[in-house]
Amino acid sequence: MTRDFAANPAWQEQDLGLPLPDSPHACSVCLPTWDSIIGYEEGRDKILKRMRVGYPRFFKHPTVERLFDNAKAEVAGENEEVIVLPTRASVQRAHRWVERRAETAVRITSYHGLQVLIVPAKAKDDATAYWRFSGEVVSSRQAQDFLDGVPREGSKSHLIVRALTKFTGSTPENTLIFSSGMAAVTAVLRALPGMQKGKKTLQLEFPYVDCLKVQELFGHGVVYLNEATGESFDEALKRIRQGEFAGVFTELPGNPLLRTVDLARVAKACAEGGTPLIVDDSATGPFNVDALRFADVVTGSLTKWISGEGDVMAGMAAVREDSPMAATLRESLTTDAAESAPLYIGDAEVLLSNLKGYAKRMKTVNTNGLELALWLANHPAVAQVWHPSLTQKENYDAVRRTNGGYGGLLSFVLKTPKKTPKVYDALRLSKGPSFGTPFTLVCPYTILAHYRELEWAEGCGVPAALLRVSCGMEPIEILTAVFEEALTQG
Repeated sequence: MTRDFAANPAWQEQDLGLPLPDSPHACSVCLPTWDSIIGYEEGRDKILKRMRVGYPRFFKHPTVERLFDNAKAEVAGENEEVIVLPTRASVQRAHRWVERRAETAVRITSYHGLQVLIVPAKAKDDATAYWRFSGEVVSSRQAQDFLDGVPREGSKSHLIVRALTKFTGSTPENTLIFSSGMAAVTAVLRALPGMQKGKKTLQLEFPYVDCLKVQELFGHGVVYLNEATGESFDEALKRIRQGEFAGVFTELPGNPLLRTVDLARVAKACAEGGTPLIVDDSATGPFNVDALRFADVVTGSLTKWISGEGDVMAGMAAVREDSPMAATLRESLTTDAAESAPLYIGDAEVLLSNLKGYAKRMKTVNTNGLELALWLANHPAVAQVWHPSLTQKENYDAVRRTNGGYGGLLSFVLKTPKKTPKVYDALRLSKGPSFGTPFTLVCPYTILAHYRELEWAEGCGVPAALLRVSCGMEPIEILTAVFEEALTQG
């Protein structure tokens, strides 16, 4: 399939599971119809059997699946299942968590240098949950090298750190690289001093689904404030000042509603209460926002805008150097980055190559995101658009870099929601989860992320018929033409 947008401008018909870009390690999957989305969520065989790849923590890459199968055949017994983890520290942590959660004995074994957690069949779902939510995974490149008998040692994370600090404003010693964005979030949660005291965490604004799940599963409970405004926000700030929470988590901006909390007020309350503030900037990235001005720790998925190719998974945590908790947080995160979820050297090399185009990509993506958001906001078929340029703009601008923009991620709903499936089917664009690819990507976010809790999501202000768009690098006139065609048909 061509990736020359001028020669073949976004008018692509994709089959289920077509990985984009052309890489055996692509993280993207195309679910081109509303029915295929529902089929995926409901686990229909006719959909799942046609999928060749999927989002790595949710849908194991075929190479990773083969690694699991080989390990199971070699080390597991009858009615036993396995998950393969990258390090001794990660498998030991998984062992303790799965045993507590499943209330059954599990065991660990080494598998030619990798680590395997062996569980009874009844604990398979819990073991899979640890893999998905902790983010401490074996990548497809690592699995391929292992299966080929040429596993590689060493690390190039220090080179990624050097490249990233140009954008984050952090220092090399305060920047840690992980195998995934969720591994970074999980490591930060573990690093919080209040976790040792059994304190809950606080989540401000509607987050990416797994960021909330990590706090629920690996913490001591989470207090969730869906909309950080008004009296409820004032009460939350009071509780923060009283030192009630182990940490305060928020996103800059949130996903998919692209809302931005008043970070200055939150940071002030956190400082008074001695409470770490953790901000995730994945939705727009460090090129656009300076979250470290306010946060004690900034986390980010390097899989998305920073890689920009959809062919490698990685994450980052940056500690603010003058944070009162800097030494404690840095020590714990440094250990976890090295011992629990290190980025495989083969993945690091790909990310280093992709990083070279980050700034240039973001300038194009920012322009496309801004223009498409405004175009959709003025379209007669569209009821509402969420984008940092339109949604709580003042709060976003307070942390936007001087030369930064509003990012390429936006969401919208139609005035007639029942037409959404027809519009989605008519969009001649790549369709599926994730964001940050060089091609525009569309998905019915709420259906994909919250299919079994749609009523709860609706109650949080996230419509079931919401479509999320990750703008790519196509000419804007092509994007608007594609959307006009689909909206007209709807």
